[in-house]
Amino acid sequence: MDEQKPVQQNQSLPAQPVSGAANKPAAPGAPARGGFGARQGGQGRGGFGGGRGPRREPFVKPKTEFNEKVVDMRRVTRVMAGGKRFRFRATLIIGDGKGRVGVGMGKGADVQQSVAKAKHDAMKKVITVALNKRTIPHEVEAKFSAAQVRLKPAKEGNGLVAGGAVRTVLALCGIKDITAKCLGRTPNKVTNALATIEALRKLKPLSARPNKKQSAKQETVATA
Repeated sequence: MDEQKPVQQNQSLPAQPVSGAANKPAAPGAPARGGFGARQGGQGRGGFGGGRGPRREPFVKPKTEFNEKVVDMRRVTRVMAGGKRFRFRATLIIGDGKGRVGVGMGKGADVQQSVAKAKHDAMKKVITVALNKRTIPHEVEAKFSAAQVRLKPAKEGNGLVAGGAVRTVLALCGIKDITAKCLGRTPNKVTNALATIEALRKLKPLSARPNKKQSAKQETVATA
């Protein structure tokens, strides 16, 4: 048998230059080509060939000056030709504790959507209440539907004497000392909250109210 001789490579030929962009000299200041992190980009994470772009900032929920509380959540039904459709209705109260308060309602396919709509509605209905330090300037009474609410000012240290939705509205408004009473017999939280809003809307600051002594003097002068 003939012995097989190993084939020797011809090393006398010169190496052929590589054509294309790899043969071009690198621009001054440019990163070197090749390597494990060659394509990672300026702000990438480094690694084996491939940057992912700049790192995203974490989502931060913007802070608002209003506090919120859901006082009523119900599932409502609408009868259609094809059957019944169920949705959620939320009643939400917002307030900044400095005299601004609002009540809103919203409906949605789920709880989260209904609460978001109720908050958007409450932001559009915010009212500014005339306060006298920690209490209200004078006694006031208001009625909404079957609900009727009476609010009386109280001295400092008396506390917030109220219950249910009325207490929530007054607390978010920033009132510390007051006495409230529901004269109506309805237990509906929505109507009680709206009746409280109507009562707060009737309040007038002390500077706008006429003095009793001055009004009495004016009456005597007018009669004389």
